[in-house]
Amino acid sequence: MTISLTKSISSLNSVAMGEKKADLILKNCSLVSVYTGEIIPKSQISIIGERIAYVGPDASHTIGPKTAVIDVKEKYVCPGFADPHVHIDQFVLPSELAKKSLLCGVTSLFSDPIDIVSAGGYKGFQEFLKLGENLPIRIFQVVPGGLPVDRKFSHSKTLTLAQEKSAIKHSSVLGLGEVFSWTKVTMRDPKTMKTISTMLDNGCIINGHTAGASEKKLNAYVSSGILSCHEPTNYDQVLERLRLGMWIMIREGSIRRDLKEIIPKVLSNKINLSRLMFCSDGLDPLDITKYGHIDYCVNQSIKLGLNPVKAITMASRNCFDYYHMGKDLGGIAPGKLADVLIFDDLKSIKPSKVFVGGKLVASNGSIVAPVKKKTIPSWIKNTVKVKKFSEKDFEIKSKKNKVTANTISMQTEIITKLGTTELDVSDGKVLSSVDKDVWKVSAFDRTNGVKKKALGFLENFGADIGAFASTWSFHENDLIVIGSNDKDMTIAANTLRKHQGGLVVIKSGKIKALLPLQLAGIISTDPFSKVSSNFEQINNSIVDSGCKFSKPHLIPLFLPFLALPSVRILAGGIVDVKKRSYINPIN
Repeated sequence: MTISLTKSISSLNSVAMGEKKADLILKNCSLVSVYTGEIIPKSQISIIGERIAYVGPDASHTIGPKTAVIDVKEKYVCPGFADPHVHIDQFVLPSELAKKSLLCGVTSLFSDPIDIVSAGGYKGFQEFLKLGENLPIRIFQVVPGGLPVDRKFSHSKTLTLAQEKSAIKHSSVLGLGEVFSWTKVTMRDPKTMKTISTMLDNGCIINGHTAGASEKKLNAYVSSGILSCHEPTNYDQVLERLRLGMWIMIREGSIRRDLKEIIPKVLSNKINLSRLMFCSDGLDPLDITKYGHIDYCVNQSIKLGLNPVKAITMASRNCFDYYHMGKDLGGIAPGKLADVLIFDDLKSIKPSKVFVGGKLVASNGSIVAPVKKKTIPSWIKNTVKVKKFSEKDFEIKSKKNKVTANTISMQTEIITKLGTTELDVSDGKVLSSVDKDVWKVSAFDRTNGVKKKALGFLENFGADIGAFASTWSFHENDLIVIGSNDKDMTIAANTLRKHQGGLVVIKSGKIKALLPLQLAGIISTDPFSKVSSNFEQINNSIVDSGCKFSKPHLIPLFLPFLALPSVRILAGGIVDVKKRSYINPIN
């Protein structure tokens, strides 16, 4: 638990004056000042407890017999990086993600746990807060701002207004997560407006999601007190939002990478950088291992011509200024929490030492702080509430010899459109077609303990497998099963039922790859290395068998996602998103 600045001012004051001695001194620092834009040579930093007491040329007056002194030897010292918008309720436990992020110099994560809420409700939200506590990284949370996506179709769990009011009383909860259904704001949906009002009345931050909004709709959204967005994909979108007083989180993550489209034009047009940040929006295990985290954003921006000090400022101070936390975090100055990075090269930043609250947590590529394993209650590992499946659960029947089927045609792993195709019928059952690359697809409500399901057809998948299933999907967390035959689809669904969540690939009745996600069906309780290996096998087994897309795990992830056009499938049925109507699988 962080000790507040109010309770620290006496000891900080005493150390700064030399009347009390520091716990730790960093000397001979090339200090990166995010306040002046300078590199200040031969600086010294005095730390007592979690906070910085003195920054200047000579900290000798703060040295006592028990003071630890580290000679940085003129290496660079800067504040820890922050990811201002990341979904950490994915793949691995917060404790496992913390280790990887800290090695990248990320000392603060601003988590939007929307999927843990959609699967586990308020009870799940409370448990997830516990998983983020007492770690050697700072994890701040928000109340999910987008559930349900569309009340007409969604069956995800969500929070009541009373639960939202209760949630923001928690010390780590800062406000409302991305309000991605922006039409709820522009059309003044009563529940959404009450939630926004509650947040504003309590001085909370509200994160935005404005993909597709512009001009009057964007103005209406911003005027409702929502002042950030991580969705701009180009300079024009960034500029329009900056001109309306918004803060922009430039996204560079596993779903989208927008940095190269934005930074060069921001620089060439000499745009003020004070409201720009970097964010990941979520990273899969392979990407964080291969590329890094916010450090990758900083280094790529430097390669694109951004001044290194300004890149560091975007990765630190700007984030905390946005969240109204600048008195505690974001820079190296008296009174601030001592979240500090030490690194050798200003053009290619790789932290050699990472301090959080004045404690060394990472050194030379290794985590040196203890990371305690949390107890996970059994109920949250039992969210796949479906009966044992049989092949009948995947049958689509017709009395005709041939049918015209409506298909969900995959354009990318994420983008879909409505298609049609003619399919054969055998023994009263509509068949998928390998020749036409038409697959069966099904969605089951696996969190509410009801027998709700939808069946349809998927086009343009292209893999030579029997079935691919997942219990993790934005933001409904249905059990999604894609298959070329009912037998393998049944085995895939029953495998995930047995493991209480995950992703699985089946061919000819055998498991080709399996990634168990035991916690709420969306997070693995296994170590990072094992999750990463299993995840790689999932994608490789599908891609190597001829899939047309490089990240096939995204397909079931986005198939129920009602915030994107054009055709989605949920347990309630196949949905035309723009028309807000159901589509029959066969005409």
